[in-house]
Amino acid sequence: MGISRKTKSLNLLLSEFKDGIKAISTLDLIKRLGKEMNKTTVYRILDKLEEDGILHSFFGKNGVKFFVKCDGCCQTSSSSKTMTVLPHFQCLDCGKLDRLSIKVDLPNFNSSKLNATQVLIQGRCEACI
Repeated sequence: MGISRKTKSLNLLLSEFKDGIKAISTLDLIKRLGKEMNKTTVYRILDKLEEDGILHSFFGKNGVKFFVKCDGCCQTSSSSKTMTVLPHFQCLDCGKLDRLSIKVDLPNFNSSKLNATQVLIQGRCEACI
């Protein structure tokens, strides 16, 4: 079960994603919101927002979990039975993280239904080459 009611903590956490498609690590969210709520509350709200499809997550460099506001970046087509995702790119040197404008189509496998996926491309950004 996802978000059942609007709370001050929920609104505060959602305000961190007001800038659109910028990915934010769980660690950064806890640092930013630590004076307003404890880390258990941050994790609980993030889980519920992901369950409701408002945010989605992926694991970056060193296993750090990032969340980003979902704006149609993961779409499932029932007619073609594929999932289209917009992947992220993370620089392994400086840690810069960007969502790419390319689309990746993932087919369903063995009559399975895809609900979520994580596509992260890692390498070196233009500044670190």
